[in-house]
Amino acid sequence: MKVYILQLGEMGNCTYIVEHKGKGLIVDPTWDMKAIYRLLEDEKITPEAVLFTHGHYDHVAGAQELMRKYGIKGYIEASDAESSRLPEEQLITYDGDHSEKLAGLTVSFLSTPGHTKGSVCIKIGDILFTGDTLFPNACGRTDLPGSDPRQMTKSLQRLAALPGKTTVYSGHAYGSDGTGSTTIEKEVKNNPFIKMALREPDNFEDMI
Repeated sequence: MKVYILQLGEMGNCTYIVEHKGKGLIVDPTWDMKAIYRLLEDEKITPEAVLFTHGHYDHVAGAQELMRKYGIKGYIEASDAESSRLPEEQLITYDGDHSEKLAGLTVSFLSTPGHTKGSVCIKIGDILFTGDTLFPNACGRTDLPGSDPRQMTKSLQRLAALPGKTTVYSGHAYGSDGTGSTTIEKEVKNNPFIKMALREPDNFEDMI
């Protein structure tokens, strides 16, 4: 399994392509579809599905075109399907935690609401795509419509319980080396929001 990273658009969005035996899963395709097409063609990857961490526009912009081009579906948590504004016929929805076998890989969707109602983190082996739930030394905003700081507290607690060696790829390149990458171990040790969620959850809302 190999992970390709594309930083696209003016907001530093990270689109990820997971390749396994020539098949691909595309996480949060957005903004520059031509760059995504070019990578798929250059690496001879056949996309099998799109995986969305949540429905905000900056994580889905252009995805409709991509799914139509390759004749594939997008997996999104049901609570965020409407807000994504993607055509219903292009989506496969699920409620809460969910698991699928895609591109020969076991894909686990972990429900992590807080940034949005339908935010998920996507676990494939020891890799975790966190969207806007978790960033290096930060977490997603909880002052937006549909956000909830109390849910974010519980979601960060859940992520902190994962194996420390888990590699995290976040939805933006904030606070990282430009790849959006970190590990659960590093975040439990250094991330002030995770520390607050674990040690003083009742005060988490005041920190946001």
